[in-house]
Amino acid sequence: MASATMNKSTSQTSFADSTKLDRSELDSGYTSAQSDYSPSSSTSSLPLVSLAKPHIAHLNDQLENMHPMDILRFCKIMFPNLYQSTAFGLTGLVTMDMLSKIQKENPESRTVDLIFLDTLYHFKETYELVDRVRERYPNVPVHIFKPDGAETTEQLEDLYGKELYNTSTELYDWIVKVEPLQRAYDELKVSAVLNGRRRSQGAARGSIPIIEVDEERGIVKINPLATWSFKQVNDYIKENNVPYNALLDRGYKSVGDWHSTSPVKEGEDERAGRWKGQQKTECGIHNSKSRYAQFAAANPLKKADVVKSGEEKQQQEQTRSSEPELKKQKVEEQPKVVEAMSAKVIEEQQQQQQQQETSQTTLANPSAVVELMA
Repeated sequence: MASATMNKSTSQTSFADSTKLDRSELDSGYTSAQSDYSPSSSTSSLPLVSLAKPHIAHLNDQLENMHPMDILRFCKIMFPNLYQSTAFGLTGLVTMDMLSKIQKENPESRTVDLIFLDTLYHFKETYELVDRVRERYPNVPVHIFKPDGAETTEQLEDLYGKELYNTSTELYDWIVKVEPLQRAYDELKVSAVLNGRRRSQGAARGSIPIIEVDEERGIVKINPLATWSFKQVNDYIKENNVPYNALLDRGYKSVGDWHSTSPVKEGEDERAGRWKGQQKTECGIHNSKSRYAQFAAANPLKKADVVKSGEEKQQQEQTRSSEPELKKQKVEEQPKVVEAMSAKVIEEQQQQQQQQETSQTTLANPSAVVELMA
């Protein structure tokens, strides 16, 4: 297979047979897929794709004004082992439908498989959408990756405690998104991946190129609908009768995990409903991999520490949750205490009154005093 490399001294892009490429040639350009030159691989295979910075800039210039369908046609030819990573948002669904049409143009070409990260905290509407997508596009394989060692929410919480998404958001992102995606890249030998990011979504996405390289992960990332607006995406969905998440009819525009997604108000940004009230705009898969280095280096002992920490937090939560019950118990017992105290006071008053009456009787009857003295 031919690979593109850049000569440092001449800044020229040349093509050579992959078997003749050496380390210095590869270091001069961007590489994709796993190789012994990428950070997370120990294999000796050469990268499937190697792009120089000037070449990437050139490609982005050419693709900028192209229709997404044409961008996808180009990517299917340009990048081997091309996959689509999706959470079945609107942009991902549009990409999926466009790819299905392109596939019909050349049925013998390789399909672009889907990668879905099941965090175990998706809305039930999202899981229902996955089933509808499979029915609509039966020839498109869906590769589902879950958190390592957990098939259910209960199993995940047994490992790391409840509400990890609140107690340690960075660790949560690593466990349910970052690590599973890296595992998908490794197992499927992904060289390039299609994403659903658009510039109109704002924040860090406001200036994304159509083609970019994640050097840490050794992956070429493509944003085929980067130039489209929410309206363009939504119109395509309706015009082409593409299945979509039922939550979009209830005020949602961007759907993630149920615990961190809410509807957006009129005039709010498309992703305003994600992590509302937090300084967070991404789930982790589009952040730098080095940001999660501490978790990547974690061993079973550290996992045990996390479990212990989770157990301690649960105990604290149980203590806090029992406080209202204790207060309620005290309130319920208070009338009984008051009643008992009142009865005792009444009894003491009666005794005092009897003593006073006895004293008065004795003083009024001298013979009684003599009798007592006797």
